[in-house]
Amino acid sequence: MFLAIDWTASPEIIEGWKTPNLYGLLFVCGLVLGYFVVKRMFKKEGISDEILDKLVMFMVLGTIVGARLGHVLFYGPYFDEVVDGRMVEGYFSHPLEILKVWQGGLASHGAAIAILIGLYVFSKKTVNKPFIWILDRIAAPTAIGAGFIRLGNLVNHEIVGHPTDVPWAFKFHNYWNSTLKDFDPTPRHPAQLYEAICYFIAFGILMFLFWNKEAWRKPGFMFGSFLILIFGSRLIVEFFKVGQTARDEVLILNTGQLLSIPFIMVGIVLIYKAIGKNKKETKINEKINT
Repeated sequence: MFLAIDWTASPEIIEGWKTPNLYGLLFVCGLVLGYFVVKRMFKKEGISDEILDKLVMFMVLGTIVGARLGHVLFYGPYFDEVVDGRMVEGYFSHPLEILKVWQGGLASHGAAIAILIGLYVFSKKTVNKPFIWILDRIAAPTAIGAGFIRLGNLVNHEIVGHPTDVPWAFKFHNYWNSTLKDFDPTPRHPAQLYEAICYFIAFGILMFLFWNKEAWRKPGFMFGSFLILIFGSRLIVEFFKVGQTARDEVLILNTGQLLSIPFIMVGIVLIYKAIGKNKKETKINEKINT
């Protein structure tokens, strides 16, 4: 007889209270761990904690604001609408709902865009270094933060996978199926867990590249690797996920996959340029030494 994991975890830390909750706690854990990773990197290069504190402000604001607005704009709905006979409240009809980050609903693509904008300002106004310099140093911390966010989705019973009979399938007892108009504990792929594991592996690879291979000496290599690892993982895991928008049901590639492709392409270009530039500098140094 087929058995699946009964997932009955509640996001509530205190019974009956919506906040604080596990989603928020995991989100903060990701930020704190990321902070200490960057702190160690900055210490290696003799950069002050004051600069680090300003970076944290840009990162936190960019992550929260960008991820939330990305979810609102990319995954809607914008206005109240009836879906399968059930009224779904739109964000623009109830704008205060946009502020309720603790209830879940964060898009990694939105966070990526907002973080890039914030870090550009940071690189020009605070550290006065090339934009790619700071991008290389926030790659690994961002990966581990993204992993914790997906664990938050797991405890929230959201962003679930397609039904399956694999031995590790999860029965999400608090997952609301809009088609059935009821909670649906059908065994499904734990897509959130797949993605979290991919992001933690990406974090490990990026840390290895930074500390053991000194990839930070090749401007753009770290960030390019980050884009390929994170959004490449997203592109694959999306095949196991239930679509988050109505249009995802008719597209060959869903919204998350379509948004991931440009980031992957940018990552490939960055790595190509980083390797090419490094080879050029090596040849120049060899000529000088001879």
